Amino acid sequence: MTTIVGNDITPDEAPFLLLPSSKYGRRKSVCAERYDPDADDNDKEPKVVYPKSDEQRDRLAQAVQPILLFRALDETQMQDVLDAMFEKKTSSGDHIIDEGDDGDNFYVIDTGTFDILKDINGQVIKVGSYDSTGSFGELALMYNTPRAATIVATSEGIIWALDRQSFRRIVLKNAAKKRRVYENLLESVTMLKSLEPYERMNLADALVTKAYKDGECIIQQGDEADGCYFIEEGTVRVSMKNTDGSESEKEVSRISKGQYFGELALLTNKPRAASIYAVGPVKCAFLEVGAFERLLGPCKDIMSRNIDHYKEEQKRLFGEEVD
Repeated sequence: MTTIVGNDITPDEAPFLLLPSSKYGRRKSVCAERYDPDADDNDKEPKVVYPKSDEQRDRLAQAVQPILLFRALDETQMQDVLDAMFEKKTSSGDHIIDEGDDGDNFYVIDTGTFDILKDINGQVIKVGSYDSTGSFGELALMYNTPRAATIVATSEGIIWALDRQSFRRIVLKNAAKKRRVYENLLESVTMLKSLEPYERMNLADALVTKAYKDGECIIQQGDEADGCYFIEEGTVRVSMKNTDGSESEKEVSRISKGQYFGELALLTNKPRAASIYAVGPVKCAFLEVGAFERLLGPCKDIMSRNIDHYKEEQKRLFGEEVD
């Protein structure tokens, strides 16, 4: 979903508009059922590939980098997205989407400025704008609803489009699969047992997969905390520096799939208490500190519900409770 700055809003979240028809003559939409990725078992559709120069692909990769919708995709799936997107050049006055139209494409802005317009009591009013960054159009594709706002170019620009079928096949289906994997992973975490199902779902949506090679340092003792980790695949080694002041480390334990690490520094607001290294290939679900605080609060309520479990985990990881 588009990140909003200032008074900008996500176009598909705006009220319906009463605006001139698009110059592209798109037909008006008829309401239909929302897309259900679990009911879509058609995995045999050929991949859509639009050839791109290296320069175009680099620009596109930069443009899609901050898009939350794509965070659930792995590297291969992300390459499928880049392959399937096609470039469209825009001129001032072009209507990219209009209220009431079918949701044909999801759009990512590369360059140019665009206004977001909506009807308020019969008057078309500008409610926000984009300037060379942003994305829009996802909700009409996700829920089979008509476009709820109009986006008009106010300068020459370049946008990238992903057609409805590719968007659903690559983005929605894989996001749904990843959510189920994450929800199952979170259900196995003792500390989060008391989370309500909707809390676990929101937490699952905020996770991002990170992969590490054998021997790679995931967390360095003494560093500031940037988030916590849930192990999807593989094993990690927990090591702590010796108390004699030397730089040598002692292995404390090893943890594997279904376990977690990195939460202690977030809860105590102290630097990392140990270093974590990958033992062989490792894949983790990462929850960044902002999402950790937003979704679990300062974690004090969660920890008060599970304080005994937390102390057990501290002892398991570090051999003693950590201050």
